[in-house]
Order: sequence, then C-alpha cells, then structure tokens
Amino acid sequence: MKNLFSKSLSKKKLAIIATSFVVFAAAFGFLIYETTKKTVALTIDGQEKTVKTHAATIEELLEEINVTLNSKDYVFPEKNTKVKNDLKVVWKPAKQVHIVKDNEKKTVWTTVDTVGELLKEQNITLSEYDEVHPKVDDVIKKDLEIEVNKAFALTLVDGGKEEKVWSTSTTVADFLSQQGITLNEFDRVEPNVKEPVKANTVVNVIRVEKVTDVVEEPINYAVVSKKDSSLNQGTEKVMTKGQEGLVSKEYEVILENGKEVSRKLLSEKTLKEKQDQVVAVGTKVVAQQVSRGTAPSGGKEMYVTSTAYTANCSGCSGNTATGINLRANPDIKVIAVDPSVIPLGTKVYVEGYGYAVAADTGSSVKGNKIDVFFASKADAYRWGRRTVKIKILN
Repeated sequence: MKNLFSKSLSKKKLAIIATSFVVFAAAFGFLIYETTKKTVALTIDGQEKTVKTHAATIEELLEEINVTLNSKDYVFPEKNTKVKNDLKVVWKPAKQVHIVKDNEKKTVWTTVDTVGELLKEQNITLSEYDEVHPKVDDVIKKDLEIEVNKAFALTLVDGGKEEKVWSTSTTVADFLSQQGITLNEFDRVEPNVKEPVKANTVVNVIRVEKVTDVVEEPINYAVVSKKDSSLNQGTEKVMTKGQEGLVSKEYEVILENGKEVSRKLLSEKTLKEKQDQVVAVGTKVVAQQVSRGTAPSGGKEMYVTSTAYTANCSGCSGNTATGINLRANPDIKVIAVDPSVIPLGTKVYVEGYGYAVAADTGSSVKGNKIDVFFASKADAYRWGRRTVKIKILN
C-alpha cells in the first residue's frame, strides 16, 4: 500500500515539473521573441505611431499593419529597405485627381497635399488673372476635380473709354459680370451678351440715355409789301415794324456715350405770336417817261458800258433792289447800277434809252457799268452791249 502511494506521488511531481518547464520555456521564448522586435516610427497618411516588428523589410512591415501598397504611393525609405531599430518610415497613399484645363480632362495620381502643389507638380503655371476651382490652398481629396481657367486678353470699351483687360469668361454676359459692369435700361452691348468671348475680342458697352430737352426758339416774321401810290417809285416805308414770336418745343433726345444721335419733337407751345412787318412800296412815277430823244441840258455826263435785262431772266425775282415790281410795271424805265458810282434813286438820262431811275443793282454791275431794263427779251437782245453816254440829273 505504501509503495503504491509513493509511486503515485512521484508521477504527480513529474507532471508538475514537466508542466512548469513547458510554461517556463514558453514564457522564456515569448520574452525572447518580444525583446528581439525592432522599434519603428511610422507616419501613416499624416498620422504618427510607433510599432515593434520582426518584419524584414518595410513592405513586409506595411503588410503586417494591413497597408496595401499602390505603385503611385509615397514610401520613404523605399519599400525594400531592411527594417532596423529606430527606423522612421513615411507612407502617403496616392489619390486619383481629375484636372480640367482648356476643356481637356486629365486624370492623375498624386501624393501632394494641396491643389497648388499638384499644379506645380503638373507644371501648370498660373498668372494673377487665372482662375482655379477649388482654391490652390484647398486639400487634395480622392476623386477631386480641379478646373483651371487660363485668362486671355481682350478690349473693353465702356461708354467710349477703352482699356485692356484679362478674363476667363466664356460669354459676353459672364465677362460683364466678372468686370462688375451693370447695364442700364437702354444700354446696348456689341457683340450680344449671349455671344462667346475669346482672346482679342472687343466688347463695346454703349451707354444710351433718353432725356427730355425743352428749348425756346424764335418765330421769324415775314415782310409784307403793299403798293402805295402816294410814294415815289424806288422808295419804301415801314408801316408796321415786324416782331419775332417765341415758341417752346419739347424734344425727346437720345444720347449715346454722351453724344446726341437723335432728336424727336414731342410737343410745342407758342409763347408769343409773331407780327409781320408791313412795308409800303412807292408806285408813283416821279419822272415823266420820254422817248429816246435829245438829252436834257445840264448835269454830270459820263460814258458807261451798258447791257440789258428783263424781269424774267434766269435767277431774277422780278423785284428791284429798291422794291419795284418790274413785272407789274413793264413800262417803267429802270437801270441797274453800282451804288458806289451812281447812288440808288438817282434820276438819269441814258442816251438811246431816255429818262430812267437808278433803282436796281446786279452782281455783275460794277464800276462804270449799267444794266437797262426792258419788258421784252427781244428789246433786251436788240440793245445788246454798247457804250453809252449818261447824264446825272440829280
């Protein structure tokens, strides 16, 4: 009985010892495993952490922490670098980004942080007038679409004032909005606001104003001639002095860039009536008509070149410079003179013509020249051109 108990006790001790050895060995092995790990500082997509690993390379290390590498990703040092204690590893995943420039779309992979860095990476240079959406400081996100609008030069003429400007607009309307141009009710734009714009386009904004203009204008009076048998031929007398009237006119005026282009009469109102001037024209014959006879004695004599005219000649009005109506008095004897040689109203005797009155002038009657009046063209043609002696009677 005693032997059986001793054997049983010995077996238990052996089992305990064996178990303790196994536990010790496992613990010792775990201790050895853990103490032989290498400490690595990881920066994963901007997040920092420290890991212990038995991985041989950086690629194995990243796989160990469930990071799937893309060929476009940024890894430093290179993924096949051997892991050693206190190694610093940086991994940035590449993001797919779409760039739209000049209406062309391109897809790229990048590991940079901002839109501006990506454009620099893609060798896209921006001027101060170019536009980028989103902004250059915005953070890159997966599948981000970046629109780059390159500015171009064109000419803006606003109200006649011209300037060179830069724009990224696609239409005239968009361009005007971008430039802060506001159109008034009647303004117009060339080309039309719906038209596209491109480099070297000239956008002309014509400022149109519609205004009302009220002006006062004089009304000219007429000269009315009335025959007066109490006055000598060749004399006139103002019976009623003429006075101008006054009218107020309201116009609709269209101005383009400050210059008047049209004027439309809207209404008019007479403020003062005109008064015509009435002139009495003498018809009394002061000298008795005589035939072409002997010249009277006395008076200054002179030789002149003479021509003849009628009341119906081309350009003739039928009225003399002193107001005698030749058509109404076909038998009157009148000569046209140069008033600086023979004053108007002078009574003369013309050799071959008779007694006459210097009562008319003519553009070609200058110096010692006279033009004698005949009622008919036949008589005027017969007279022709001749040198005659005249005598000044008064």
